[in-house]
Amino acid sequence: MPSASTKASTTPVDADAVVAADSRLTPSSPGYRRMSFALFAAGVATFALLYSTQALLPLISADLGASASAASWTVSAATGALALFVLPMSALSERFGRSRMMTVSLTVAVVVGLLVPFAPSLEWLVALRAVQGAALAGVPASAMAFLAEEVRPKALVGAIGLFVAGNSIGGMSGRIVTGWAAQLWDWRAALAAVGLMSVVCVVVFRLMLPKARHFTPGSLNPRALAKTVRGHLADPLLLRLYAIGALFMTVFGAVYTVIGYRLVEAPFSLPQGVVGSVFLVYLVGTVSSAAAGRLVARMGRRGALYLAVSTTAAGLLLSVADSLAAVLAGLVLITAGFFAGHAVASSSVSRTAKTGRAQASALYQSAYYLGSSVGGTLGAVAFHAGGWAGTVLLGLVAVLGVVSITLYGTRVARVERRQLVALRTRSAVRA
Repeated sequence: MPSASTKASTTPVDADAVVAADSRLTPSSPGYRRMSFALFAAGVATFALLYSTQALLPLISADLGASASAASWTVSAATGALALFVLPMSALSERFGRSRMMTVSLTVAVVVGLLVPFAPSLEWLVALRAVQGAALAGVPASAMAFLAEEVRPKALVGAIGLFVAGNSIGGMSGRIVTGWAAQLWDWRAALAAVGLMSVVCVVVFRLMLPKARHFTPGSLNPRALAKTVRGHLADPLLLRLYAIGALFMTVFGAVYTVIGYRLVEAPFSLPQGVVGSVFLVYLVGTVSSAAAGRLVARMGRRGALYLAVSTTAAGLLLSVADSLAAVLAGLVLITAGFFAGHAVASSSVSRTAKTGRAQASALYQSAYYLGSSVGGTLGAVAFHAGGWAGTVLLGLVAVLGVVSITLYGTRVARVERRQLVALRTRSAVRA
């Protein structure tokens, strides 16, 4: 295209822009490891606090006289509040900075976490958990936007994969700590232990996080925010990614909200500490999310999603067997598929959005945690109605939704490619 080359040759190069672009982090950059470790610690604290009651639901039910579906609200209230508050929190991060927003959010969430063990009733427990979820809303979207601004595009999937890996470690360690602490003492002591563990993570986060070098403060303009949000919601690709994140998390929320009830009942009848240790399978999620970048490079985004959703479906089907080995193998596959799919979808959002990245990430996180809230509640209802098979059926319906959306995206991409080829052919003929 002659006009483009002419413009390139006559337009002066903006040296400051080149330096700014080159100064973004790569895996070989000195600050990349510090950044990765800091956000890893933030991810650990976020997931440990957010899902701190999940492994304890059978004990909470027994102590407070609550059904599985009622007790599940201690998880769903936190994830639901996060889903509602993540967008306004992301708007605040555009004005006050990603680092400051993550610091304040984590600090408030930890303080509330230290109060949660003293909740006198289920209602108070649910209310405090909702406040905690709202506070944590400042972390996920701000972290994604921070990475999109500070990391070069080619390294973005890997960087987000490491943050998601921190989520998986947090989810695992929080559940293991609560499981054994509850067996030694009670569920209140277990929640206190998670709160103290999260204090350490927040200190590490603040000490290790490098200064943001590419953040430009914006104004708190509600009209501009609404315009940006409408633009993202009008983007078909972003909408598909939001739906995929929500459906993946519906599966994950349903499975891990209910699995404790299944394992403490016959034929397994496992003690609480052992049930908590089952969450060691989260290590598989750490590996699969960190490997998401390589999967996308080898198979493409949709290919990686097909692999993730197939793995998740296989795990659901395998977990139906009344064999502990089969259930554990099923959890491994579900966890690997979920974290890989989440890493691919969330990084795709950051790359797709050219403007308003914080809002684009916030909308993804809203859909994602709304899926967790819906999955946790409906999973418990399904378990009450049809046992573990009912929860698996709910998961398979969500998996079918991911497959349908991905197939539709593949079809749209093929049509667009054919149209582009036809346009280039016509242009060549005219030339």
